[in-house]
Amino acid sequence: MTCVFRTAQVATAQNPWEVTEFTRGARATYYGGNDASGTLGGACGYGNLFENGYGVETTALSTALFNDGLTCGGCFQIQCIASESDWCLANGTVSITVTATNFCPPGSFGGWCDPPQPHFDLSYPMFATLAQPVGGVIPVQYRRVSCLKQGGVRFQINGNNWFFLVLVMNVAGAGDVQAVAIKGTRSEWISMQRNWGQNWASDGPPELVGQALSFRVTLGLTKETLDFIDVAPADWQFGQTFEDDSGLNFK
Repeated sequence: MTCVFRTAQVATAQNPWEVTEFTRGARATYYGGNDASGTLGGACGYGNLFENGYGVETTALSTALFNDGLTCGGCFQIQCIASESDWCLANGTVSITVTATNFCPPGSFGGWCDPPQPHFDLSYPMFATLAQPVGGVIPVQYRRVSCLKQGGVRFQINGNNWFFLVLVMNVAGAGDVQAVAIKGTRSEWISMQRNWGQNWASDGPPELVGQALSFRVTLGLTKETLDFIDVAPADWQFGQTFEDDSGLNFK
């Protein structure tokens, strides 16, 4: 996988958003082992979470929170509720911040992810930060918070001359991408459709091959939009990942 760094420009920007109060009534479990190897891949399409900057600070979401994949990339602050469990560490004063990278489907072990329950299936290291793993499942309170990411938004271009599939990742701010458009140096903006997770698709046109590519990204929660101009140079290849050299990202 090749990373290339290009320039970007701001289309519009909104003021940083305020986090909401904690919501109670959710539960958390864990999957994977101490090395978090079981968390690689996932329904959001981010692939190798270590190579792509997500690490172990991740969670799978139940149907109630996953929003058919539109919550992918969103960040949550989570605390164990000590008044409801003996397994919480530090009397529930510890909190973690995790990025949504996967889906916990209905029918999973214990039924915790069945609708309409809000549930977080955390990586093992994150669960172990909040509670003794022997507890298995814990009551938690949670809230959406701004994502803090190193570097700029990244675009991985996959597909072929007639079918573009772009994975948008490492998104800061609200983190949840709601809309993506693509533009070549000699074309107008073309709206892309979400294919799965945070993979966005377009049927071409083929003439985009050989053009420098720009991307317009809009977030869901804040509606903030950024334009990443000529991020991929004219000689880009399928399978490459591009990031602007200024490190432009959401706030």
